[in-house]
Amino acid sequence: MEIVSVYSRRRAEFGRQCVFSDRPAELLADVPPDPTLAHHFIHRDPSDVATQCSQEMSEHEVNTERFESESRGINHVEGGWPKDVNPQEMEQTIRFRKKVEKDENYVNSVLQLGSIMEHCIKQNNAVDIYQEYFEDEEVVEEAQEQPSAKTINVFRDPNEVKRTVTGLSWHPDGSRKLAAAYSCLDFQKASKDMSFDSYIWDIENPNKPEMTLKPVSPLVCLDYNPKDSHTLVGGCYNGQIAYWDTRRGSQPVEFSSVEQSHRDPVYKIIWLQSKTGTDTFSASTDGQVLWWDIRKMSEPTERLVLDPSKEGNLDNALGAISLEFEPTMPTKFMVGTEQGLVVSCNRKAKTPAEKIVCTFDGHHGPIYALQRNPFFPKNFLTVGDWTARIWSEDIKESSIMWTKYQMSYLTDACWSPVRPSVFFTVKMDGTLDVWDVLFKQNDPTLSLKVCDEALYSLRVQDNGRFLACGSQQGNATLLEICPGLSTLQRNEKSLVAAMFERETKREKILEARQREIRLKERSRSEQSREDDSNREAEGEEHPEELTARAEAEFYSMVESEIRRREKEEEKHREKGVCEEKEVEDGAEKPDDVTH
Repeated sequence: MEIVSVYSRRRAEFGRQCVFSDRPAELLADVPPDPTLAHHFIHRDPSDVATQCSQEMSEHEVNTERFESESRGINHVEGGWPKDVNPQEMEQTIRFRKKVEKDENYVNSVLQLGSIMEHCIKQNNAVDIYQEYFEDEEVVEEAQEQPSAKTINVFRDPNEVKRTVTGLSWHPDGSRKLAAAYSCLDFQKASKDMSFDSYIWDIENPNKPEMTLKPVSPLVCLDYNPKDSHTLVGGCYNGQIAYWDTRRGSQPVEFSSVEQSHRDPVYKIIWLQSKTGTDTFSASTDGQVLWWDIRKMSEPTERLVLDPSKEGNLDNALGAISLEFEPTMPTKFMVGTEQGLVVSCNRKAKTPAEKIVCTFDGHHGPIYALQRNPFFPKNFLTVGDWTARIWSEDIKESSIMWTKYQMSYLTDACWSPVRPSVFFTVKMDGTLDVWDVLFKQNDPTLSLKVCDEALYSLRVQDNGRFLACGSQQGNATLLEICPGLSTLQRNEKSLVAAMFERETKREKILEARQREIRLKERSRSEQSREDDSNREAEGEEHPEELTARAEAEFYSMVESEIRRREKEEEKHREKGVCEEKEVEDGAEKPDDVTH
């Protein structure tokens, strides 16, 4: 039996029918010539016409329409119940469930689906689909690709008056969000129209910030809480500390009082490793390090004055501009100062004087970046003036490795979280430099021109693949690093450990040699002092007296020599006069004879 499907439709619904027919030619318009136009004709003889041999080309620019996306949330509620059943009433839902479970169709459906689910569960138990079969195999080195980085997105300050991106912080869960602090650090250059807002960006949507943070003063720095991804803490330009809970909106939940806060801008704030996850500490150029508990922001829980004389005098304190805290070393922290010193501190010391352990001196200007190596915490990186330096805690006199002086000022730096030999620096000319000390030490492995204005801040994602840097004009640029610079290489840890150990030993030998030379010079100066005192006791002349006497003898000899030469010249002059007289007398005698 053949099944035939017939589809019928009225002819009028297909549109108007085309009807064609033949007909003779028809004159529609006739324009006769106008003889008066001939008087306006100008005969050109000769006629010059310029021509080109090349093909004529035209250039046009076109831009696609801007795609704007917006994130919105939606709440799913329980549904699927009949209209006469209220899902909020427990008795009605239980009664309806019992009614459905007694239905034969429900029982048959469950039995059919049960065998299928049982088969899938047995498959999952028999085969681990996530098992890595070749994890113990040696990694085959791929062909060495050229180091590279590409721009993924640019997050621009939405305000008309552009501000510098002074701080960046990645969201701790998945790193799909980036918090940026905006402020103007130029002294008395902030305009009245400048906004105080800072923003949280979704890295997939550069058109509009996901959330706006509204502080009482422009934010200089901010940091996500690693234990609670909804809370952030920020340091303001006026010295106050504020913290936000993103679930509560744009306004800060609480901020510190002006009287108990810093007196200068807060340049760095970091969360501490604690059981409650509410402790943080901040540093400012007023010379103080303050500890806070966000549950009670009325006053700091602890205070440290960075006085190198260890007297706690705020007038002599060093201005702090960078801060470093390693969770694996909870009692230690380090502070980078405006004067080029790195101050190593111990929080658990009993007295304020004991909290300042030692200092490292090696920069000519403020230390804008300070970070320990995530794989070797005894080694840390600093950036100040025109160089980046790698230090060892065992060497106080000098750094163990350093870059050559750059043509532009360095403003920030950080280590790669996945490769112990790689670190990143940004400069005032808008350049991002990627350094791999295992590959070469004198020049960066990759130098990338990110923008035309100065770069001021830098932060790397935890996976080491993405990097964000903030510029002077309020642009936060997101870059993707090539796999060669974001993947741990074979034997890299051991090679870097050996390099750091070798350089530390070399600096120790040089330091011991310098100490030996200083001791010899000191002993020589003491010996010369003793010899001088012995000569004075024996009545011998002092070296200064001997020098004065030698000078007097020298000048007397010179004067006697001058007098001797003057006498010889007078003798020669007199002799010459006598000879002239004799010649004149000899010339007169012949005349007398003739006469």
